[in-house]
Amino acid sequence: MSTSLESAATQGITPATATESTRQKIGFRRKAKAYLSLTKPRVMELLLVTTLPTMILAERGWPELWTVFATMLGGALAAGASSSFNCYIDRDIDQHMERTKNRPLVTGEVTPREALIFSWVLTVAAIGLLAVGTNWLATAFGIAAIFFYVVIYSLILKRRTQQNIIWGGLAGAFPVLIAWAAVRGTIEWPAVVLFVVIFLWTPPHYWPLSLKYKEDYQEVDVPMLGAIATSRRVSSQVVLYTWATVIFSLLLVPMGWAGIVYTATAAVSGGWFIYEAHKLYRDSQRPDFTDKKAMRVFHLSITYLTLIFVALAVDPFVGAPLMGDMVTAP
Repeated sequence: MSTSLESAATQGITPATATESTRQKIGFRRKAKAYLSLTKPRVMELLLVTTLPTMILAERGWPELWTVFATMLGGALAAGASSSFNCYIDRDIDQHMERTKNRPLVTGEVTPREALIFSWVLTVAAIGLLAVGTNWLATAFGIAAIFFYVVIYSLILKRRTQQNIIWGGLAGAFPVLIAWAAVRGTIEWPAVVLFVVIFLWTPPHYWPLSLKYKEDYQEVDVPMLGAIATSRRVSSQVVLYTWATVIFSLLLVPMGWAGIVYTATAAVSGGWFIYEAHKLYRDSQRPDFTDKKAMRVFHLSITYLTLIFVALAVDPFVGAPLMGDMVTAP
């Protein structure tokens, strides 16, 4: 996650040596990178990829520039706040996991108190910007997204149930509701469909990653499915959720909100996604299967989601929906 963050390990900073005197040696630039790392920029980027296309679909063209700015920046701040809170909450287990051992709270580049203050500042800024630049419904969804990820997922579910990432996926699906509400002031069925698509997409996206890092999760006793189930069981669940994701993504066609670009992209990329999920299931039953091979589906899932939302943004400028009569006003 923190590829942009200068590795603390190479600077001689480890959890054991992260003393107060060590922290005082951290310069402004490195401190700024550490704060940025708390927001998990790659996760933030993926969330924003779903926001602008949803706004374009809702408007069937370019929304008002100020609305786009407030929604995108407010959404980015909300996502960053959620991630920063998550780093604060998980700091005790992050130091034991290979994937997270270089996070700022582990290396000592940011103190727990600094991280907590930073998280709250981002939260207030996100809510304030959404309130000023959008409307009460979009703002309410922004608050709900932060609450769900921080409280429901990070504090309550993550360490207690193997279904944690399923419900955690709800938090990642809120940006489309924020985007739709910001443009149209209400929530309609297309927004609900996109919300469900991201919710269903999250397990086949994350479970292959949990297979690769299952020893990490076993070490800290976090019951991610990849850490407590066989590769065959995990991959079978990936297949089921992938099918559900693709089917829901195509519901925009009969609803009258999808044109040729989105329809073709969703069908072709969805077919590719399903094929790779089935391939993962077949490979998981082979004696030479290694969990790291599951990462192909992880990377493909990101490509799939990006493609269908880019197509969603292009679609309104190319032609009319293929089926039905789209409602153009809220």
